[in-house]
Amino acid sequence: MKLNLENLINTNYWDELGIKIPQYDLLDIVKKSYNEPKWVHFGPGNIFRGFVAPLVQRLLNKGLESSGIIGVEPRSDENIRKIYSPHDNLSLLAVIKSDGNIEIEIIGSIVGYFVADPFSKDWQQIKNMFANPSLQIVSFTITEKAYKLIDFYGDFIDEVKKDIEEGIEKPKHIISKIASLLYHRYKTCNAPIALMSLDNFSKNSVRLFESIKLIAEEWIKRNYIESEFLDYLNDPKMVSYPITMIDNIVPAPMGFVCDYLKEKGFEDIDIVKTTKGNFVAPFVNAEETRYLVVEDNFANGRPPLDKVNVILTDKDTVIKADRMKVTTCLNPIHTASAIIGKLLGFQTVYDVISNEYVENFLKNMVYKESLNVMEDPKVINPEKFLDEVFNKRLKNKYIKDSIDRILTDTSQKMPVRFGETIKAYVNSEKYDADSLVYIPMVIAFWLRYLMGIDDNGKPFEICSDPLLENLKYSISKIKMYDKKTVDGNLREILSNKNIFGLDLYKINLGKKIEDYFSELISEKGSVFRLIKSM
Repeated sequence: MKLNLENLINTNYWDELGIKIPQYDLLDIVKKSYNEPKWVHFGPGNIFRGFVAPLVQRLLNKGLESSGIIGVEPRSDENIRKIYSPHDNLSLLAVIKSDGNIEIEIIGSIVGYFVADPFSKDWQQIKNMFANPSLQIVSFTITEKAYKLIDFYGDFIDEVKKDIEEGIEKPKHIISKIASLLYHRYKTCNAPIALMSLDNFSKNSVRLFESIKLIAEEWIKRNYIESEFLDYLNDPKMVSYPITMIDNIVPAPMGFVCDYLKEKGFEDIDIVKTTKGNFVAPFVNAEETRYLVVEDNFANGRPPLDKVNVILTDKDTVIKADRMKVTTCLNPIHTASAIIGKLLGFQTVYDVISNEYVENFLKNMVYKESLNVMEDPKVINPEKFLDEVFNKRLKNKYIKDSIDRILTDTSQKMPVRFGETIKAYVNSEKYDADSLVYIPMVIAFWLRYLMGIDDNGKPFEICSDPLLENLKYSISKIKMYDKKTVDGNLREILSNKNIFGLDLYKINLGKKIEDYFSELISEKGSVFRLIKSM
């Protein structure tokens, strides 16, 4: 049985297999969505297909919404050609339970995909969506690095610099594209809209606003657009930026899930490697635990998200919930486990957390340090959340979450996942930053990872990172098993406020990290020995 609209009609077949299908007239929803689009999403990857689109499906199933969601690829149409279009934009969601059972659902809420390429026909169609007053929400999962317009040295990155100089017509960077589309909305219908980042970092939509505003200001300076556009961006009644906290582990498609689906009778669902080296498939596999906390701030209205288990609340509560997850109860654990795991030769987070010494180290980092300066968000219980993380989610042996996936763009994650806790210590009247042990040690582990040599002295490939060349240049001056070469060669990294949010030497952590790092390069096995001693 192929995954397409024609076969979706056979409801008895799916019932017999125990597979959930859309409970609405899909063709009618597609028509309404194109006539009056309400929700457009940029970056339709795994988290979109595994969490956001199923959220819209639940709204449609309950009759609470009459419009689907439209996906926009920021750059390439490769996934559209190879995966989405051949299956009529349908997607399979495989939810992997902690007991190994797999729950399958066919997702039909994604009514179409487009590529945000100003040189393609799709661009005009996307502009038409932005010119439609019906559009309520534009959401994003474009990864944290997309919001980073400034390079290691404080200059605009090359692509953004070119967009700024050339103007609004043919933008190449995703933030420039969004700024151009918003300007088109401003000039055509001048209607309200909400821009909602679902990317995994603190105050995400605030960063989105700041990035768009920065591009707009540069275009105004060059007389490409009028200054009144800034008034539109700054007016909360016209453009709102609801911040979010989203949590659902959605790894790359896994082979055993593909095999399971084939056993169920699905055809043409093989995993495909893209030209960029990513893996995609007609299915998405995800864990069963999911959270979404959203600031209830939508300038042009919203669907009843609270009816499908989304926590709608005020901005301060979202910030607290986000800080709980991103700076304390999940993301730092993920990043630290991936760094340590790479050094120790592990492949998945499950493998890492299964090591009792590493698990003990991670628990000490959270319970002895991070929790001290974390505010309870109330809408989610931190103790229950942490219990799920350590005892259920990370120990789900069926979720083979790749260490390499987590290690991608680590420099962009450092200021949030560890820098925010360090700053909280600096601003605390009760705790001192120089009392920290485990968090500075994780930073030392990261620097040790950047040497590209594991704990047994074997080389490995460092995962992609926008600052990798700059970081490797500093690290290259240090020689393995020679502590003397550390002196002065970590200062450029550890003093960089763009990486950690503050100069670590000014709060007495720079030298401490250097000492840890020196120990980590002293001999083979130093990484595990240090972890074991903690």
